[in-house]
Amino acid sequence: MNNHQNNFVEKPAHIIKMNEQLHQTAEAPDGAPMGLPGMFYADQSYFEHECATTLRQSWHCVGRTDELIEEGDYLTLNLLGEPLIIVRVSDGINALSNVCRHRGMPLAEGQGNTKRFVCPYHAWTYGTDGALLRATRMKNSGFDPKTCKLGEFACIERFGFIYVSLSENPTNIDQELVGLADLIGDYEPENYRIVHNETEIWKTNWKCLVENFMEGYHLSVVHPQTLHGYTPTGLSVKGSSGDGFTSYYANYPQDIQWRGVGSPKLADDARHRSTLFATYPCQVTSISASLLVSLSIRPLAADAIEVKWTMSAYGEELDEYTIDQRIALWQDVNREDREKLEIMQSAFKSVHAIGGPLAGPNYEGTVHDFLLWLARHDR
Repeated sequence: MNNHQNNFVEKPAHIIKMNEQLHQTAEAPDGAPMGLPGMFYADQSYFEHECATTLRQSWHCVGRTDELIEEGDYLTLNLLGEPLIIVRVSDGINALSNVCRHRGMPLAEGQGNTKRFVCPYHAWTYGTDGALLRATRMKNSGFDPKTCKLGEFACIERFGFIYVSLSENPTNIDQELVGLADLIGDYEPENYRIVHNETEIWKTNWKCLVENFMEGYHLSVVHPQTLHGYTPTGLSVKGSSGDGFTSYYANYPQDIQWRGVGSPKLADDARHRSTLFATYPCQVTSISASLLVSLSIRPLAADAIEVKWTMSAYGEELDEYTIDQRIALWQDVNREDREKLEIMQSAFKSVHAIGGPLAGPNYEGTVHDFLLWLARHDR
C-alpha cells in the first residue's frame, strides 16, 4: 500500500448518504424548496464532519472591533476546539493561539489589557504579536526562541466586525461578501458602539439558530408581544444574497414611528425597517437605524452552541434608559427563540423528522439560501 493509500480516510457510509441527501435537498425544483431532515441537526458524527470541513474552512465572527479599542486590549474564546486570543496591536487585530509553545498551557482567560502574555505554568512570556520574549532557565541546546512564536490564524476586520478563519488557506472573504456593503453600507455599521454583550449556552444545533434568526415566518407566532407589533410576519420581504450571505427586511407597519435616525446616508424606507443578514456560517445580525444586534454562534456539539450576542448603538443617539429597554427586549426575544429551538432539538431523532416544504421566498427564502450554501461548501 503506498503513502497516498495510507493517508486516505474514507467517509463513513452514512455521512456519504447524508451528503447526497443534502445535495438532493438543495437541488429541489424552483418553487418547491425543502428543509433538511432532523438527522442533519442531531447526528453527532455529521456534526464532527461539518467541523472538519465546512466550519473549519469558513470565516467566523468573533466580536466587534470596538471591543478592542486600545493597543493590548484582548479577549479569549474557544472556536471549534481552538483556544484563541484576539488582541489589538499597533497595526490592527491579531488572532493568536492561546496555547503556550512549551507544554500547551492556555496563556490567558477572559478579556483585559496587557503588554505581554505570561504562561501561568512556567512563566514563558510572549508579546502581543505572539513572539516569545522570555523563557527562564531554558538551557536546552535545541531551544531557539525564534521557533517558539505562538500560532496565528487569519484575522480580518469588516463592517466593524472581527472575522477569524482556522483554515491554513482561508477563502476570500471579500468575494464571499460581495453585495453586503450595498445592503448595509448606508447604515454605517462601523460607527455603532457596543453597549452590551452576553454569552449563553443554547441546547440546539448551530444551523437551527441560523435558520430561525433568518426567517420572518415565525415572528408573529413566537414573538406576539415582543416583535409582532413592529416587525410582523406579513411585512417580511426577502433581501439580497451573495456567495457568503443572505438577508431579509423586517418592515415596520406604516403607523409605527422610526426607531431612530441613524446615519445621514439612510433613506426613509431603511429607517422604517430592520435589515437582518447572515454571514455564513455562524453570524446572524439585525441592523436598524439606531441599533445593531449580532449573534456569533460557536458550535459545541450536534445539540449545543455557545452564543455570544452583542448590542451596539449608532453614535450617541440612544440614551441610557432606551438602551436598557432595548437590552431587555432582546433578552426576551432571545429567550423566546431559545425555548422553541431547544424543544425542537428534542424531536430531531424521530423517524418522522424527514424535512418539510419551506414557505415562500419572503418567509423562508433565506433558509433555502443557507441550504444552497451548505451544499456548495460540503467537501
